[in-house]
Amino acid sequence: MSQTIDIDLLRTLVAVADSGSFSRAAGYVHRTQSAISMQMKRLEDIVGRPLFERDGRQMILTSDGKALTGYGRRMLALQEEALRRFRGDELTGTVRVGIPDDYAASLLPVLFARFAETHPNVHLQVRCEQSGPLRNALSAGEVDLAVLSFGSQTEEGTVLRREPAVWATSEQHMVHRQDPLPLAVFQPDCIFQVWAITALDALGRRYREAYTTSSVSAIQAAVVSGFAVTVVARSSLVPGMRELGADEGFPPLPNVSIVLCRSPRARNPATARLADEIIESFRKETS
Repeated sequence: MSQTIDIDLLRTLVAVADSGSFSRAAGYVHRTQSAISMQMKRLEDIVGRPLFERDGRQMILTSDGKALTGYGRRMLALQEEALRRFRGDELTGTVRVGIPDDYAASLLPVLFARFAETHPNVHLQVRCEQSGPLRNALSAGEVDLAVLSFGSQTEEGTVLRREPAVWATSEQHMVHRQDPLPLAVFQPDCIFQVWAITALDALGRRYREAYTTSSVSAIQAAVVSGFAVTVVARSSLVPGMRELGADEGFPPLPNVSIVLCRSPRARNPATARLADEIIESFRKETS
């Protein structure tokens, strides 16, 4: 008889992937940490592949673990869909979404409008902040889903897209030639500010923080007006801004990962449905 995978094992695997550790996942699925470890060992025995590997003091997903997590999400979503179909369930409740305002304005308005049309009994509560405060809100259970920027590879959540961070100046002004260089920056915990200052320090170039805000639209306005230079994700460039390159003295910057993270505490089926639609929307955009 062929072996099957218990859906509860997949639910625990997804909880581990979303929470980042066995200990945090234990609280979300109401099991002990040792029970979580036993479940994951059972899952590895069933598939015949290691799903986790040690990275220092942490256990992280292997490539097979990531692949099985993807299958697990789809199987859990399909199970929820089947139950709703035969119980006649309709999606209701509130989904609390955290998202930086540049992504909210440029990437998701059509998706949110479509979701509201197809699920009229779901209330979307959208919180626009930078990634640092949103990470804290997700950990505190204040939001159910968060679209976050990461400056490196991460085991958290689902990567929606990777794109370069770029230096940006005004199309009409020469502010990038000023000495010291005026910078428009986000709050101190923002990766873009860290990258900008690290790069300028390495070049020995003088700079001053001329403008600080938590709003990307305010950053864009400062750059377009010729007030300052900034570092943003390439998708945040708007008319009136242009990218600066190495030929003008501005070195390449790392890629930024846009990641969808979920709170394992959020058990409303509407949260899972919206998460799936956000992921699918990004996949269609990049395909």
